[in-house]
Amino acid sequence: MLIIVGLGNPGNKYEHTRHNVGFDCVEIIAQKLNVKIDKKRGKALIAETYIGDEKVVLAKPQTYMNLSGQAVVELLNWYKVPPENCLIIYDDVDLPFANVRFRPKGSAGTHNGMRNILELSPSDNFPRFKVGIGKPPLNYPLANWVLSTYNSKEERAEIFDAYMLTADAAIVFAKHGVDEARMYLSKQLALKGNKETSDAQ
Repeated sequence: MLIIVGLGNPGNKYEHTRHNVGFDCVEIIAQKLNVKIDKKRGKALIAETYIGDEKVVLAKPQTYMNLSGQAVVELLNWYKVPPENCLIIYDDVDLPFANVRFRPKGSAGTHNGMRNILELSPSDNFPRFKVGIGKPPLNYPLANWVLSTYNSKEERAEIFDAYMLTADAAIVFAKHGVDEARMYLSKQLALKGNKETSDAQ
């Protein structure tokens, strides 16, 4: 069994902001699987489905970003799933815009939602996809940047491609595991002229 969690903030005012990468990606996965993430489970909205023979739970924490760990740990306990079977998708301000990176485990970096998950979990063995949202312009507050939307049609198209790639790679992860997901992502990024590195951070 696998849980796929997209991190973000609930509410219309946060829809499609840079910080809601995870929500947008997991919604794309739901669309591909023809399910809706609308069932309440603890502090998250979920959908239960299958990818191949694998039971999969798609989840969107409703705690707001900085308390994401509360919802994630509840789901781990409810479904009796270890962290290595819980895939997290979120934004990364330190990655180039629209780049996608996979990590099988590691630290939270600068991401408060991921940091809260690791604080409340006994393990950092959460596989994760990170989508680059780029750094803010000089003297632009980071908090305002992550809650902003994309500025142009070209930027929106580029980030949507990254979301689609992430969703497809997450489905490969569910079907075939870590190594296949890493190879799939690396191949797709190479075709786009980006290089994916997979050493844990």
